[in-house]
Amino acid sequence: TVIYPPVDVADFPLLRDKEDFYVTASRMVPYKKVDLIVEALSAMPDKRLVVIGDGPDFAKVRAKAGPNVQLLGFAGAEVLRDHLQRARAFIFAAEEDFGIAPLEAQACGTPVIAFGKGGALETIVPLPEAESDEPSLAPTGVFFYEQSVAAIKAAVERFETAGVAITPEACRENALRFAPERFRAEFTACVEREWAAFRGSA
Repeated sequence: TVIYPPVDVADFPLLRDKEDFYVTASRMVPYKKVDLIVEALSAMPDKRLVVIGDGPDFAKVRAKAGPNVQLLGFAGAEVLRDHLQRARAFIFAAEEDFGIAPLEAQACGTPVIAFGKGGALETIVPLPEAESDEPSLAPTGVFFYEQSVAAIKAAVERFETAGVAITPEACRENALRFAPERFRAEFTACVEREWAAFRGSA
C-alpha cells in the first residue's frame, strides 16, 4: 500500500499572474543536478532563472551561472513562497522517491518542468507527447527524460511553445490531491483496514 505524504498546500496559495522568470529551489548536493539547470538556462540568455538554496555544490553552481541567473542562496519560507507563486515555471532535475517542491509549486498555480523519473511521474501531469493525444487530466508540466543540459533546454523550449495549455487552476487542483486531509483519511483507512484484518485472523 502506498500512501503519499502530506503537502501543506494551504501554505502555498494560488497566484494566477505570473512573471517572466523561471525558478528552482533545492539543497545544493550532487544528485539534485542544480548545476545542470543553471548551465542550461545560462545558455538561454533571453530567459531569467532564480535559484534558491545553499549547500556543498553552491560554488560549483555559481561558477556556471550566466548574467541571466540569480543565486539567492538560502532563503526563508516567505521568499520561497513568493518566488514559487510568481514564477513562470519551476524547474526540477532530481530523481526523487516523491519530491515535495514540485507540488508546492503546483499549489501556487505554477507549472513544473521536471526530470520524468521517480515521484515526478506520479505528481505531475505532463503535456501530451503528441498533439493528437488526449490527457486524462489537465496538464501541469513538461517532462525531460535525460539529466542533461540539452534535455533541460529542449524542455524549456517546449514549455515556451506549448505551455499555454497549462493553467494555474489545473496546477492547483492537481496539488490538492496531496493535501494533508487526503493523507489523514488514507492513513486512517489503511490502519483500520489492517487492524480489522489482524483481529479477524487472530
